[in-house]
Amino acid sequence: MDVSSQIIQLIFSGLTIGSIYALIAIGFVLTYNMTGVLNFAQGEFAMLGAMIAISFFSMKIPMLLAIILSILIVACIGGIFERAAIYPARSASLPTLIIITIGVAIAFRGLGILIWGTQSRALPAFSKNDPITMLNAVILPQSLWAIGISLISFLVMFYFFNYTLIGKAVTACVVNRFAARLMGIRPEFMSFISIIISAGLGAIAGIIIAPISGASYDMGLTLGMKAFVAAVIGGLTNAPAAIIGAFLIGLLEAFTEGLWSSGYKDAISFALLLLVLFLMPNGLFSKRSGKRV
Repeated sequence: MDVSSQIIQLIFSGLTIGSIYALIAIGFVLTYNMTGVLNFAQGEFAMLGAMIAISFFSMKIPMLLAIILSILIVACIGGIFERAAIYPARSASLPTLIIITIGVAIAFRGLGILIWGTQSRALPAFSKNDPITMLNAVILPQSLWAIGISLISFLVMFYFFNYTLIGKAVTACVVNRFAARLMGIRPEFMSFISIIISAGLGAIAGIIIAPISGASYDMGLTLGMKAFVAAVIGGLTNAPAAIIGAFLIGLLEAFTEGLWSSGYKDAISFALLLLVLFLMPNGLFSKRSGKRV
């Protein structure tokens, strides 16, 4: 494989993993802007989405139905999480709320190991997964599915927040919750909606990565941390910037693994995070600070 072909293959690999990080990172941004809380259980929604979809498929449920059901179930779990953990403690200090999300993440992992065990599982590819040759680079169709589904999800989110009544209400609460309350919008309910959406996005991320790298009870920890790094690098108050940060991390990891060593990819990502925090603490594209409702 020549250099240009290798670069193309690494770009596709980076875009694939970056699209996964981006879906989870949007969940971080949405939750943070609505509640002011860094939800460290966000990665576990990806784990739950993947494992539930795999369980449904193993029951001979058609793939599409299994995926839809798993997304809906994880979204409901996100709503229960908000009502049971975040909402009752909304007046608590920020460190307390963060500790609550960490505790919930640990609980989800414990639940995962009880239900599915420690063995890694895989979801079949969404279509025939025969490699595609493009400019002498080998690309798997599942990677194209991952990138495509992520892009469609981004477009749906853009439409939802800009052209639907509920989406505009959520956006209004992010911009100015006091003014939104004066207009009859309940920020507490919008917080509930935002975490449901975040959980659903996490589930989608877990489902589309399951055929590529498999799924296990502890996959949410790694995915959540990388998505958090991406969100912080882009800016926790700016969803498009978080998406850019996610693709940046994905490409950086792919090129580090392909041209150097896979053992250094995590170190490079976190080194970039530290560099951004030292030089631009609010992120590369930050607009404003979040407020807790």
